Amino acid sequence: MIDGIISIPVAISGFFILPDVPEISNPFYLSEEEVKLAQKRMEFEGRKNREPYTKAKLKKIFSSWRIYLLTIVYIAFNNGAAGSQPVFQQYLKDSKHPKYTIDQINAYPTTTNAVQVVTTLIYAWTSDTILKGRRWPGIIIGASINIICYVSLAIWDIPTGWKWTCYILSGAGFGLSGLCMAWAHEICTEDNEERALVVGSMNEMAYVFQAWLPLVVWQQVDGPQYRKGFITVTIMSVILIISTMATRSMQHRDDRRR
Repeated sequence: MIDGIISIPVAISGFFILPDVPEISNPFYLSEEEVKLAQKRMEFEGRKNREPYTKAKLKKIFSSWRIYLLTIVYIAFNNGAAGSQPVFQQYLKDSKHPKYTIDQINAYPTTTNAVQVVTTLIYAWTSDTILKGRRWPGIIIGASINIICYVSLAIWDIPTGWKWTCYILSGAGFGLSGLCMAWAHEICTEDNEERALVVGSMNEMAYVFQAWLPLVVWQQVDGPQYRKGFITVTIMSVILIISTMATRSMQHRDDRRR
């Protein structure tokens, strides 16, 4: 209910405030010159105006590697981390020596979220500056950290300090959504319709998996070890690396053909 109360004003304000795409935008707070400037910027980026979804267009989109590989990338990312599962909390709650207070059980896992925030900013900044627009290195780094952390947690019988480190550092794999989506938009930049379908497929299929996979691998009775869960997200992170490298290879092939 609280989420709904918060979301409704955001949705309503977004309907009236968000300016839409420059091609059809006519918001009250932008002048005609500003709208034309936005349209000109889209031209400089190589963005074409919208076209109808013809049979030929759909055949082109669904016969391309882009919609399939990029969807796999996002499914693997979105399901390749513990994410919203309270794995750190369960570990602390199960601990007998020492015994943690409720405040500690609630507070210590926020360090994972802190790592997520910091690494998300680092991924975004480095991909735009040092890496000169390359998105894939950050994805590989995040997935590699996932593998190290979750393989260690799947083994379970590891030093306590390292176990804490793995729980905390696993947040580095949570913040890759921006890189994945930015990469998809850039790969499909020349085709509005393909970009829309690819991004929609990435989102929808990732959450189709989210609807059932956690119910299978993150069962409460398996806590706090969650062996199935840690093994599953490790496999997903491996798939993320493989699909990312395959996407990079296909993107380079297309770039050479232009």
